[in-house]
Amino acid sequence: MDYKKAGVDIEAGYKAVELMKEHVGKTMRPEVMGGLGGFSGAFSLEAIKNMEHPVLLSGTDGVGTKLKLAFLMDKHDTVGIDCVAMCVNDVACAGGEPLFFLDYIACGKNEPEKIASIVKGVADGCVQAGCALVGGETAEMPGFYPVDEYDLAGFAVGVVDEKDLITGKEIKAGDTLIGIKSSGVHSNGFSLVRKVFNMSAESLNTYYDALGTTLGAALLAPTKIYVKALAAVKTAGVRIKGCSHITGGGFYENIPRMLPDGIRAKVKKDSYEVPAIFRMLAVDGSIEEQMMYNTFNMGVGMVLAVAPENADKAVAAIKGAGEDAFVLGEAAAGDKGVTIC
Repeated sequence: MDYKKAGVDIEAGYKAVELMKEHVGKTMRPEVMGGLGGFSGAFSLEAIKNMEHPVLLSGTDGVGTKLKLAFLMDKHDTVGIDCVAMCVNDVACAGGEPLFFLDYIACGKNEPEKIASIVKGVADGCVQAGCALVGGETAEMPGFYPVDEYDLAGFAVGVVDEKDLITGKEIKAGDTLIGIKSSGVHSNGFSLVRKVFNMSAESLNTYYDALGTTLGAALLAPTKIYVKALAAVKTAGVRIKGCSHITGGGFYENIPRMLPDGIRAKVKKDSYEVPAIFRMLAVDGSIEEQMMYNTFNMGVGMVLAVAPENADKAVAAIKGAGEDAFVLGEAAAGDKGVTIC
């Protein structure tokens, strides 16, 4: 008896590391010290010495049951973007610049090509966010995961000068809420999605005119990474008073997280067009509107609060960074919460 006969292939692990090196290399920043394969990732903090009061920020998350679609479609090169996005968007919400990222892949069987494909997505996400992939872990766990399945999670560390922290404390009645468009369902609500739609290869490969693609492609579209868009707003000289990443819990749970007491968000649902994938979910699943806005992002991946005189400048900066943005509503006096009207 040996480790390989027990289900763990050490040689496959070595091969996976070799295959992923090319992708990891694309994410390097000058602050990275050492190469892939060490026991820890080293990152110099020399560059942040110019900050008055540097504050480290961190975010951790996984891809969730969206991975079930990747298994069914045998497509593994974009879920890594989801993993990065869920972490770096949270860091960016506080005004931070993501510095580095680490991932964790647990699988039933280490297939080097598949692992490298997953890491390619992680690296692509890191490139979009401007952070370095400084390390990670691939755990082969036979008997714990099915041989053709895996889990994917990670965490990001970023930095911000304390004076630039986005806390929401400055939001007041009359401030403008700006929405940044999502790419679809992103990486939340898939336990409900999988109950609504038939999760078969035939169903996922069906083309819908309303979607402009197949159902599977629409659902697997990777989560938007908003780091550069938020940085563009700051560069344009606009102070972001509050920022909310619309993840699990939709509008009703996430927008209040940026609001101070005594302020209520008024969201105008006709201020933008809800994407077709959400309309399909609501109709096919007989899901009430309140539940839709309490589960999904409904086409809005990020919500910002800015002074009304800065709204146009903020929207223009976001569009200049390659994302679509629009005035979503306003902040008003009232109990902390959300009114969708």
